[in-house]
Amino acid sequence: MIALIIGAAMILFTVFAALPPEAAGFGLGWGKDILLFLRGGLPIFTAFVGLIAVFIGIADIKDKQDAKKEEAAMNAGENKTE
Repeated sequence: MIALIIGAAMILFTVFAALPPEAAGFGLGWGKDILLFLRGGLPIFTAFVGLIAVFIGIADIKDKQDAKKEEAAMNAGENKTE
């Protein structure tokens, strides 16, 4: 319940901070600053997500290779016992 209240308060503050005081009669007018921050941070964020995706892809390829090796070893072990 506390997390819900804190989350709602943060969302309300974000709206309050983005509203221009001239249009709404209240607000901080940080809308342009928020957009500038998002525009500057978005390329960094996408590069970070892309790097993580590459690492996950490499790990997945290695996992599949290891699984094939284990399966081949199990099949070889079964053939020896027969």
